[in-house]
This record gives sequence, structure tokens and C-alpha cells, in this order.
Amino acid sequence: MDGGSCSRGLKSDGEKFAGADHTFCIEALVQDLRAIQAGTSHHLGQNFAKAFDVKYQSKEGKQEYVYATSWGVSTRLIGTIVMAHSDDKGLVLPPKLAPVQCVVIPIGKADLLAPVLARCTELAGALRAQGVRVKVDDSDKSPGWKYNDWELKGACVRIELGPRDLEAGQCVVARRDHEDKQTMPLEVAVGHVVALLPKMQQAMFDRALAMREANTHRIDDWDAFKKQFEGEGGGGFVLAHWDGTGETEE
Repeated sequence: MDGGSCSRGLKSDGEKFAGADHTFCIEALVQDLRAIQAGTSHHLGQNFAKAFDVKYQSKEGKQEYVYATSWGVSTRLIGTIVMAHSDDKGLVLPPKLAPVQCVVIPIGKADLLAPVLARCTELAGALRAQGVRVKVDDSDKSPGWKYNDWELKGACVRIELGPRDLEAGQCVVARRDHEDKQTMPLEVAVGHVVALLPKMQQAMFDRALAMREANTHRIDDWDAFKKQFEGEGGGGFVLAHWDGTGETEE
């Protein structure tokens, strides 16, 4: 998870996984300025192999205890993405991870919908050919319901197309990470979406990084340290002095 809101590194002996030789961790800062241990990896050495008698035969023909690792990369990462990026409308997902990067929504009454739906399907096919994960929402729900539903699900880009748009040779493109909506010619829509997705990815990274940097505090004295963690500091990451001993850590 190469996220702008994250920091990563080796955990102290007091914080590492019990029985492990080393624990590495990704700590993510989410929007309420609390930290989440988003992912961990543990080098277990031979400790657990000896406890559970797990061996292998070496190329010399000897029975040796295995060296083991453990990887805590799971649903915590999904939860962290939700809490780091989303808003009151629902999910805001980085395009590289979003299951639906673009949703195409046909608009219009049933007797006028056939040519609109055909053009939406054509747009989706062109986007799919460019590697975009796309879906045409041809359900019988109202357009407003569809907009809200796909905002809730975190689709990165929405294309709206109705009979008047089709007649004018245009469509509306909305991006999920902010309120921007643009009307543009149909012939440029595919290229626009393809170019927009990496820009959205970078914008979300930059926004998360700026939030982390703005809420990372250097503390040089004990009174300020205590104040930060007694609730007066408002949360965030802290850079503080530590001599590496367990006594100081406690």
C-alpha cells in the first residue's frame, strides 16, 4: 500500500509480534487523525518452527527447522482505504484499486432509450479496450438513484448520456473525488476518462500526503509530548526522541 497517508518501518522490541525476530509495519493516518496499523509483516525466525517441529530436508540431506514469515495484509487495508479517502457520500476509491473505474448511465424514457443505450454500450466497449474497468447501468432505477448508488460504491468516473446529449453529440463526465462535472463531445470522452484516472490517482495521493504532513508534529520536550497524548494535541503522527531502550519506551 503505497499511500500518501502512510509511514512504514521496523517496530520496536516492545511492539513487535510476540515470538518474532522482527516486525515491519505500515501505519496509516486516517481522516479523524488516528493511526491504523494497516499492514504488518513478521520475520518469525525459527522460533515457531521449533515450537511446532516444522522441518525441511536440506540439500545436504539434513533435517533443519524452517525460517518462517507471517504477513498481516488483509481486510485491514480495505478498511484503511475507506477511512483515509471516503466522504459523506460513500466510498472514494483510488482508481488503481476501484472495481468499477467508470460507470456509464443512460438517461431517458423507455421509448427513447434504445439508441442512447446502444451508444452507452459502444462507449463502454471502447473504454474496456483501453483497459478501463467499466459498467453500463441499464437498470430501471431513476438517474438520481443511480448517481447516488455509484457514488456510494466509489465508482471513480461517471458518464451521463441522454437523448438530448446524443442529438448534440455530447455527454457529461463527473469525477468522484470532487464535485467536478464537464460536458464534452462524445468523440473525446473515452480519451478524457483514460487520461483522468491516473490524474485522480495522483490527486488522491497528494491530498493524503498533504494531510499527513500537516498533522505530523516534531516534539522536543516531555511536557509537550504528554500534552499531545493527553488529548490537547488533536491527533496525528509525532516525531519524538527515543534512545532505543525499552525503559524509555515504557
